[in-house]
Amino acid sequence: MSKIGKIPIFIPKDLNIKIDKNLIIVKGKLGVLNLKIPEEIKLLIDNNKLYLTRNIESKKIKSLHGLYRVLIFNMIQGVTKGFKKELELVGVGYRAINRDNNILELNLGFSHSIMIQIPKEISVDIKTEKGSNFILLLKSYNKQLLGLVAAKIRSFRKPEPYKGKGIRYLKEEIRRKEGKTA
Repeated sequence: MSKIGKIPIFIPKDLNIKIDKNLIIVKGKLGVLNLKIPEEIKLLIDNNKLYLTRNIESKKIKSLHGLYRVLIFNMIQGVTKGFKKELELVGVGYRAINRDNNILELNLGFSHSIMIQIPKEISVDIKTEKGSNFILLLKSYNKQLLGLVAAKIRSFRKPEPYKGKGIRYLKEEIRRKEGKTA
């Protein structure tokens, strides 16, 4: 058995899980998520716990066993508690504006501003205080989508190692380099 795959998943009382052949649908107070599971992996609900078992002992199915357990666990966590990521804009003149229809406008020192369409599953809040950097707070119940959007925003201006300017995750350590010496 996979070390991670054999751990049962506790199901909260306010959560509704529906299993239809190889599709699992999770409904919670924050939203609805679904996931298609390979036929070799079976799901069993017993005493408010979800168990994953596998039929075949191949190397690929063993690795998928643990993967799908973690994906289902993240779905349950997402629809009950939710996830958040915080991005910090470090640099002179770097700022963010949340426009209508979930459009995020980023000014990152380029000659033009960058507009990005944020999916409706993600909510964006912008914290700003005088004398400090802009902080983007992204919240969602879908962990995969949240990570993709945060990585996409970060990719517009990754932190550079000399001055530390760019978009970074909050409390991310950037390895700094020394500049030229005469």
